[in-house]
Amino acid sequence: MANMKKALMVVESPTKARTIGKYLKDSFEVVATVGHFRDLPKSKMGVDPKNDFEIDYVIDPKKKDIVAQLTSLSAKADKIYLASDPDREGEAISWHVKWLLTNGQNSKLKTQNLKQKEIKRISFHEITKEAIEEAIEKAGEIDINLVNAQQGRRVLDRLVGYSLSPILWRKVRRGLSAGRVQSVAVRLIVERETEIEKFVKENYFKVMADFGFVADLFKVEGKQFIISSKVKLFDGEYSFSKSLFSLENQAKEFVSQLQREFDVTAVESREIGKTPLPAFTTSKLQQMAARRFGWSGKQTMSLAQRLYEQGLITYHRTDSVNLSAKAIEEFRKYIGEKYGQNYVADAPRVYKNNSKNAQEAHEAIRPTKVNLLTVEGDAKENKLYEMIWRRAVATQAKAAKLSNTTVILKNGTGEFKSIGVKVNFDGFLKISGDKHEDQLLPELKVGDKLKAKQVKYEEVSTNPPPRYTDASLVASLERQGIGRPSTYAPIISTIIVRQYVTRDEGKLLPTALGKATNEFLSKNFNDILSLPFTAEMEESLDKVALGKLDWKKMMHDFWDKFEKEVKNVEKTAERVKVATESTGEKCPECKVGELVIREGKFGKFVSCDRFPDCKFTRTYKELAGFNCPLCGNPGVVKKTSKGKKFFGCSKYPDCKWAAWKKP
Repeated sequence: MANMKKALMVVESPTKARTIGKYLKDSFEVVATVGHFRDLPKSKMGVDPKNDFEIDYVIDPKKKDIVAQLTSLSAKADKIYLASDPDREGEAISWHVKWLLTNGQNSKLKTQNLKQKEIKRISFHEITKEAIEEAIEKAGEIDINLVNAQQGRRVLDRLVGYSLSPILWRKVRRGLSAGRVQSVAVRLIVERETEIEKFVKENYFKVMADFGFVADLFKVEGKQFIISSKVKLFDGEYSFSKSLFSLENQAKEFVSQLQREFDVTAVESREIGKTPLPAFTTSKLQQMAARRFGWSGKQTMSLAQRLYEQGLITYHRTDSVNLSAKAIEEFRKYIGEKYGQNYVADAPRVYKNNSKNAQEAHEAIRPTKVNLLTVEGDAKENKLYEMIWRRAVATQAKAAKLSNTTVILKNGTGEFKSIGVKVNFDGFLKISGDKHEDQLLPELKVGDKLKAKQVKYEEVSTNPPPRYTDASLVASLERQGIGRPSTYAPIISTIIVRQYVTRDEGKLLPTALGKATNEFLSKNFNDILSLPFTAEMEESLDKVALGKLDWKKMMHDFWDKFEKEVKNVEKTAERVKVATESTGEKCPECKVGELVIREGKFGKFVSCDRFPDCKFTRTYKELAGFNCPLCGNPGVVKKTSKGKKFFGCSKYPDCKWAAWKKP
């Protein structure tokens, strides 16, 4: 038994390897590649468009020890199972591992005998003993279509990045880089900021009556009092409301003509059912975590990765809302035992994928053990896990029952409306934890007369379209068919790291550099940075993944046009200047230039506008509009290392006053 050979299982992460190792014990050796170990070179393009897009893959020098370990262990194993993640990236990693084990790097590795060994691909969406054993029984081959979809995306992004970046160096600023999807995300944010700057605020007056409950004026002389207006945006339309009363004297005169008594002219009550939302997809998980906890997509995915690798949740990169029949059965049984049979949905609730681009046959994100309500260790991991658990389990609970009552009251030419809601049966809300406050109205019937305690009007302003947050940007990208589960978080983190966008109190704002870069790219490469084109490329990659399109044909179709555009722009495009804000001061060093505010890696700083001829710089201090309550010197706006805004004294460290809010 001591000399018995072990099978080898190859995964990506050490944590995943340890979790699987506990289940397989002595029969398997489980080793991690620690992500990709073979990829495109960093120092050159690594793709040859003239030679049918041949790829020059190189092994990461930092992964030489891992490569040696893989080679050594594979030589001792009788069977090899490639168990990387169940998506395109995971399939590609398995493909590269198989290449390594069957080809090797040189004759000294003696891997040629592995060609006769059994090398199988296994796939599972949850790291549980049962799922792994079932995957081993159903071991198959690498899906080359998924591999090609990953190669297609990698090559496409490399060609765009390596073609556009040198142009940006010459036409905008040295050191810049461009990404295919990232540049579209920047464009969304810049376009939204443009609409905000163009938006003309309008004031209007709304009228309401207080009866112990509030009724709002919604019709005057039979016409809608509140009217809707729309702003055409780059990614759709934004609607806002305003009233017929644009002047205060209109509202004042209307209110003065009202009688004290109101007539109840309509009472409509109906019971409505509110059904639970489907279990989380990747994008919906990131959106909810951003709204509820203020987390970035990157932070959410990092926490989800840890939960998945510990075997606590199913695979967290998915755009499917499906749940397995086994999970549905377990959830229904648990709800019956924990909350009572009257809380279990009458029939198993199944959700349909709305997205035509839904990738491989994944499940939605759910807990692997329904009886595990909390997880040990990290508090943030537990927060995310509980949110996932509640959302998934609640899918199999009965709908909540709510009474919805609408009351119409008339006074003169005006009609007022009030809506009341009462929860009759909480249903899935008991599990999901979603709050639904009752808004109760008194028992009323047509013909009743009510005296208002007060009738008043108040001034309201129309608001511009909101700035993007992590959540709303991911929602917009998903709605436009741009990006996929594995790319949402990297898109946002990349554009922030590249200083095209900054995050201010949860809002995404374009920097001067982002605006200048977007101006150049959208002017000269408008088609490639358009929403329809980017979505079309995502659809093409999906077709490659399904075996319906050859990835090299896709690349030829793209490159033939793109290469010509690049050459034309190199010759004809005008340089774009990055806008700077002047401080009104002369440079103290060269005495010639003016000091301007620039964006840098660590935020704003002050420098001479003659840079690089003059290299004077100093720290930028943004005045907060008040004086320090301790020493009287100007207060300034500061940011924590995580980007959260606070206020401090401009004379720090001599004065250490600081606060989260203005004094």
